[in-house]
Amino acid sequence: MSTISTHVLDTSRGLPAAGIKITLQRGDEVIGGGVTDNDGRVKDFLANGQRLGIGLHKLVFEVGRYLSAGGGEAFYERITIEFVVSSESDHYHVPLLLSPFGYSTYRGS
Repeated sequence: MSTISTHVLDTSRGLPAAGIKITLQRGDEVIGGGVTDNDGRVKDFLANGQRLGIGLHKLVFEVGRYLSAGGGEAFYERITIEFVVSSESDHYHVPLLLSPFGYSTYRGS
């Protein structure tokens, strides 16, 4: 069974980004979600027994509140990362490196 996780790091502060709401979608259907913990992680988005499924997925990171909480300008309200799940047995780790005016992502392990 496929699993999915993420890790959000605030590169402008050099710290994990805690308290960011994230939803997981397959197509337009929300299939899971979570909020980053104190280490900036959501370790599992799916309820017990729920499957990720093959196909196009989205992680939607609600970053606006987090970015503006530091007293700065929030250029991004949300960040959407689309990715393809091609195996029902793989683990998918999708990190987000975040700063007030930019972000990057990659397939992690």
